[in-house]
Amino acid sequence: MVARLDGGASLKEGAPLASDPMDGIADWFSDGDLAGRLVLTLLLFGALFVVRSLVLRTVRSRVEGGGSGYFRTKKWVAYVATIVAVVGLVQIWFGGGGGLTTYLGILSAGIAIALASVLENLAGWVFIVTRRPFRVGDRVEVEGRSGDVVDIRAFRFSMLEIGNWVDADQSTGRLVHVPNGKVFSTPVANYTEGFPYIWDELSVMVTFESDWKAAERIVVASLKDHAPDSTDPQIVNSIREAGEQYLIRYQHLTPTTYVSVKDSGVMISGRYLVGVRTRRSVKDALWRSILEALAEEAKVDLAYPTSRIVYPDDFIVRRLPGESQA
Repeated sequence: MVARLDGGASLKEGAPLASDPMDGIADWFSDGDLAGRLVLTLLLFGALFVVRSLVLRTVRSRVEGGGSGYFRTKKWVAYVATIVAVVGLVQIWFGGGGGLTTYLGILSAGIAIALASVLENLAGWVFIVTRRPFRVGDRVEVEGRSGDVVDIRAFRFSMLEIGNWVDADQSTGRLVHVPNGKVFSTPVANYTEGFPYIWDELSVMVTFESDWKAAERIVVASLKDHAPDSTDPQIVNSIREAGEQYLIRYQHLTPTTYVSVKDSGVMISGRYLVGVRTRRSVKDALWRSILEALAEEAKVDLAYPTSRIVYPDDFIVRRLPGESQA
């Protein structure tokens, strides 16, 4: 049997009619369904509120003075109530499979946005483990904080802090936890990767009247006696290995000095290679040697910021009438 439609089209009996997508939406928001879902939603929230109040009241009456036990229970009750509310709302408003799939997709997208920093930290951990910008035991600096890496986990790495209120590169005793995502947004300085030595400088300021050449000889002698030997095979091998991995080329490793003029005097700067974790002890030995030598050198005086008043040769001091002589 064939049924005639307007316009001459025909349709066999029993064939499904094409449905308008808006019909499904209209049915879903029909007055009856919408009212029923609203009532169930209110009942769900009301039941959760009553149960939560009863549980907290019972716990408060059994835990003296509230305390941490009540606080932890309150947090767990809030978590459980949230999970039950989410599951209940899904069942009430998205009971069908298709609606549930759509809801879960939207929920997943929302979670991804809300946990963006967590996912970034996890990606940072993968980068740290695979690309090795630093390892446990390396000394690094991140956002102005320096320390020795003592632990690397999925979401953060930990450093034993150095510096800060402690002068030079020595430990403060504090652990600093840094999110792994910082490796993507912040420069990470590694003191020890490839080459476990750094360049350090020691500057000695002498007065303009001093014999600055004698001061330079003192600094050179101190560097020769106390700075690490640049011909040490360990240093030479480290330089060669670093050059194989990175474009690092050092032509001169021996300690050297530079002379410059400052406002307060002549500055002699000694530059030398030193181990990352021995910088303070080496500088201590250098300063002790230099100060002892300067104490025996009459032609050299250390300079410091001063103010001078220079009078002309014909300057005459006149005493005011009535002023007593000191």
